[in-house]
Amino acid sequence: MYGKIFIIVLLFLNFNFLFAQDTIPAPQAPDSTQVDSMRIDTIVIRTLQDKIKYIPRGADLTNPVVSFKRTKPLEEKYRRFSIPSFWEKENKLGFNFSEVAFVNWNAGGNNSISGLASAKFVRNYKFRYVQLNNNLDIRYGLNAQEGFKLRKSDDALRFSSTFAFRRDTISNWYYSASAEFRTQFSNGYKYPNRDKPISRFMAPGYALLGAGTSYIPEGKKFNLRLAPLTFKSTFVLDQTLANGGAFGVQKALVDTDGNIIKEGENVYLEFGFLVSNSWETVVYDNVKLNHRLQLYSDYVKNFGNIDVDWELNLDLTVNKYVKASIGTHVLYDHDIIFDEVKATDGTVTTPGKRKIQFKQLLGVGLVYDF
Repeated sequence: MYGKIFIIVLLFLNFNFLFAQDTIPAPQAPDSTQVDSMRIDTIVIRTLQDKIKYIPRGADLTNPVVSFKRTKPLEEKYRRFSIPSFWEKENKLGFNFSEVAFVNWNAGGNNSISGLASAKFVRNYKFRYVQLNNNLDIRYGLNAQEGFKLRKSDDALRFSSTFAFRRDTISNWYYSASAEFRTQFSNGYKYPNRDKPISRFMAPGYALLGAGTSYIPEGKKFNLRLAPLTFKSTFVLDQTLANGGAFGVQKALVDTDGNIIKEGENVYLEFGFLVSNSWETVVYDNVKLNHRLQLYSDYVKNFGNIDVDWELNLDLTVNKYVKASIGTHVLYDHDIIFDEVKATDGTVTTPGKRKIQFKQLLGVGLVYDF
């Protein structure tokens, strides 16, 4: 009897010990002095990968090899990224050529060859409040005609620079200061007379310094400048022309026998108001319009008489190197007098007249931009 009771008690204790080993103890508050290094819990999360729904027609999933068989070559040279510049430049060289030849031509005519070389250089800077525009224009043309000597058909040297400043980036009105210089390269004659030149280098030469305001809208090659404070200097560095009072300078003082008592002045100064406008736009495909206008009036002498300098040109692009140009140039200077007749002693017998000067140009030639 006692033996059966002892066996039952022993079995009960064994089962209680086994159940105690499988029971996980309740979590306790962490103790900073004790670290349980015997227990590590690991959680593994598995997800199913999505199947590819859309497979490109040319994709080969079994042989991932990069192929360039369907890659087209670049039509233009790859340009690496560079920091944008605030300078805009233009370099243009041009040459217009025309020729007329006759052989046993019943209607008659003279053989002739004409050539006109031109160059234009532009350097413009623009950043936020500041603009700086610099332009240099050079033109020189010659004409050779059968039965006549070589003649000059065009001659011009012009440089202009304008500095403009605005208070904010919203307004299109700028405070501006400008400088301009104009002259020619070689002697000018009233053909067929070649003995007495009517103009030379720096005779005349013009220099203008002005200050005022400019209207320059964004994104358009348009500039309207109002300069109520403008100094204009006319230079006649040839003493013979200066003694005759050419281009408005004070002429020489002579006695009754025609002897010069005092040489003529070489500089004529004026102070007045200048309005200038330049505009460049595309009229049609491959047709560009260039317009430049200057109006000047002197405050001190002959206020209200306006000097005009107006150029209008159309550039027609045939291809990258061949271009045609049609242009007109109108000049009126109150200080330039035509057809004045003087006696041997220098006195004026027939007063001259002030006339409008007009020049028209039509040419086709080569143009190289770089």
